[in-house]
Amino acid sequence: MDNLFIAIAGNISAGKSTLTKILAEKFQAKPIFEPVSENPYLADFYKDMKRWAFHSQMFFLGQRLKDQFLLSKENGTFIQDRTIYEDAEIFAKNLFERGFIEKRDWDVYQGFYQTISDLLPSPDLIIYLKNSVPTIKKRIKMRGREFEQKIDEKYLLDLNRLYDDWAINFKKSPILIIPLDDLNYLEDPKKLNYVIDLISQKLGGRPVSLKL
Repeated sequence: MDNLFIAIAGNISAGKSTLTKILAEKFQAKPIFEPVSENPYLADFYKDMKRWAFHSQMFFLGQRLKDQFLLSKENGTFIQDRTIYEDAEIFAKNLFERGFIEKRDWDVYQGFYQTISDLLPSPDLIIYLKNSVPTIKKRIKMRGREFEQKIDEKYLLDLNRLYDDWAINFKKSPILIIPLDDLNYLEDPKKLNYVIDLISQKLGGRPVSLKL
């Protein structure tokens, strides 16, 4: 799997980082993780979404632009934890729909996003980890990040709705949808092998070099 760009998409606590680590090891690829801990606005955002939504989303958009641009300059296979497309078409859009981002800020954000998304190379494959809200809430609790514990259910439901619409309509890259409520590959190696087989098939049968 030389010179491939694979991205892992999914709602909060969907298992993206875990699958990124697994695939990076299995495919001998370089992982690119979501910069959650680096976002200086995130904790404030969860306390006051309207005040900090635009700032937080602009940080993520800029960071994702930087990551995706840099990997386009390197050779090798890369596994990215969350995409620039999700930031704009799901998270920022949700905040705009809920009135947490004003129209003028949204227009600025969208103009920036549309320009850079057209310039960046698209992933060879996006893997969408689909989870129900009860599963997401359970994983949020297990993960234990204090600022995530009070996220309201409607926020997660809205994100899931936008994710499902996006996965159906996105055209820049092929998308593999993996429902995870009943496919816990962390506890069952056979299910992990099944997921890897699905990924290989979606890539068009290209050979996968596995690290055994």
